[in-house]
Amino acid sequence: MLETDKTPPIEDFPIHDAKELTQGKAQARIVLDGQVYTLRITRANKLILTK
Repeated sequence: MLETDKTPPIEDFPIHDAKELTQGKAQARIVLDGQVYTLRITRANKLILTK
């Protein structure tokens, strides 16, 4: 890693399983600072996060 690169290595970030977050369903709600976001798993097994 370059000295000017301030992004921490990926190992420093927590990992969450999207299927656990949605409890086996297609969607879950995530709250950040009072704002509600929707995490959706598509039929193509992709993730979409919307406000």
